[in-house]
Amino acid sequence: MKPVLMPKNNTMTKNPIGVMDSGVGGISVLKHIHALLPNEPLIYVADSAHAPYGNKSQEEIKQRCFAVADFLIAQQVKALVVACNTATAAAIADMRARYDLPIIGMEPAVKPAATASKNGIIGVLATVGTLQSAQFAALLESYGRNVEVVTQGCIGLVECIERGELDTEHTKQLLQQYCAPLLAEGADTIVLGCTHYPFVRELIEQIVGKSVTIIDTGAAVAKQLQHKLSEQSSLNPSTEPATIQFVTNSPHIQANKVIESLWGRPAKIQRLT
Repeated sequence: MKPVLMPKNNTMTKNPIGVMDSGVGGISVLKHIHALLPNEPLIYVADSAHAPYGNKSQEEIKQRCFAVADFLIAQQVKALVVACNTATAAAIADMRARYDLPIIGMEPAVKPAATASKNGIIGVLATVGTLQSAQFAALLESYGRNVEVVTQGCIGLVECIERGELDTEHTKQLLQQYCAPLLAEGADTIVLGCTHYPFVRELIEQIVGKSVTIIDTGAAVAKQLQHKLSEQSSLNPSTEPATIQFVTNSPHIQANKVIESLWGRPAKIQRLT
């Protein structure tokens, strides 16, 4: 398939950056991007009607990624951030072949966790889809040889966060259940392998204690995006405050409230059909 070409023009620097996720979790990455690149307009798409991606086939995930990316391409974005570990693992290679613009993905931070760990035992909390992916297997092969990696699939946790249930008893019970095997194996470093999970980081820290280091990759993704845009001379030179547009197809009545709660301020939210 021939790449879908972005129109090239001299106003490209002012075009928005597209950020996409299976749901609201990628807002954790969006915050890092906005903090590092405050003058860049952003469009965030939450494909919440189809969340989570972790229980879908690779082909289903690809089709959802293409559908969302096509929408963002139509909005004239100059770069795409796939703020979802599962989507990155399943679809980013095909997306890069299909679209002619910079595409930044996610991956569980096995390498920095291996460096940070003092006892050589690291835990990974992620969706089942991420843990079963070839990309994750390659990460372990590259960076997990000299450490013991204990993985835990977190079934149901994404759905709790999608509903805005960040501090409920049910969410706490799930986190206790999923952190327990990692602690039992002696993990002194835990990787948050899903962009939803930083929103329950405080609960995780309460459960695992101060002696365990928690690592996520949002800041690293923002830096990689900045590097790619700088490389292509596509950074926005404007000093005007940037606009942030949220788009969601969530069927939940409280969807807008959840987005504003996670973003931490009032938000401009559009419904995606």
